[in-house]
Amino acid sequence: MSGAHRTPQDASGTPTDLDDVARTGPSRSDPSSSDPSRSGPDGPGPGRSAPARTSRRTGSPWAGPAWGVFGVLVTVAVWWAFTHAAAGASTMIAAFQPERMPGAVASLFERGVVVQDGLTSLWRLLCGLAVATGLGVPLGLLIGSYRRFRWTSAPVVQFLRMVSPLSWAPVAVALLGVGNAPVIFLVAAAAVWPITMNTAAGVKALDPLHLRVAETLGATPVERLRTVVLPSIRPFVMTGVRLALGISWVVIVPAEMLGVSSGLGYEILNARDRLAYDEMLVVILVIGLLGMALDQLAQWLLREPAPRR
Repeated sequence: MSGAHRTPQDASGTPTDLDDVARTGPSRSDPSSSDPSRSGPDGPGPGRSAPARTSRRTGSPWAGPAWGVFGVLVTVAVWWAFTHAAAGASTMIAAFQPERMPGAVASLFERGVVVQDGLTSLWRLLCGLAVATGLGVPLGLLIGSYRRFRWTSAPVVQFLRMVSPLSWAPVAVALLGVGNAPVIFLVAAAAVWPITMNTAAGVKALDPLHLRVAETLGATPVERLRTVVLPSIRPFVMTGVRLALGISWVVIVPAEMLGVSSGLGYEILNARDRLAYDEMLVVILVIGLLGMALDQLAQWLLREPAPRR
């Protein structure tokens, strides 16, 4: 059984008010939103239901990708024009010219740093997300299920989620030393709050009738959690994980500039110290492309399952 409803979210994707997330849906003051029989021959209006919308396929299915390619070509052209116009004022800008990128890519691949550092960053990202999910889902269940716990934890939760994860970098290095541990800690600190808040919103949006029916049928609390709550809040949790993935990928790059000798963030500093600005830009481009691929992969893995017929 699924009792989840859509929840209002702010610009970051986090629900704005856990006490109001379940108050969405058709307006009760509009009879046409709940009574399809009150329709008239003149189309939608007071007391009339709107006709079913028909989707119209406009243009070729290749129109979107074609415009995307066009946008990339325009961006490259602007990039080429700017770097050539400003090359005389800065050797660093001259190193950013598009025609120098293939040589920088070849140099990085010959040294094997792109693949190795990319895999290291992805491994740290997954570890941080796993820790954040393991902490965020139970915490969100508690916040959404128990009003007193929500009231008690609200000041602390709101305070911690407003602190930049990178602010904890000196603390993480001092407590955990250098290496993978502080990076994973910072990733988890960035990812835990979107997962927590979306999980709590999903629990608040549950239809209480579903829980009462399960209780009437003799379901234990564990069975209600497994058969009612978790399936219902799955879309909320998946949305939180996807938001956390994007935030974590942004945080992991500066986190890898703190006392580690591997990863894409470290490779940016390494290229800068060697004055290899073309290689530094290639690493930045790789970070952007990997981030796009991760988001697309997350959309595919976290999509809603097709309903059974």
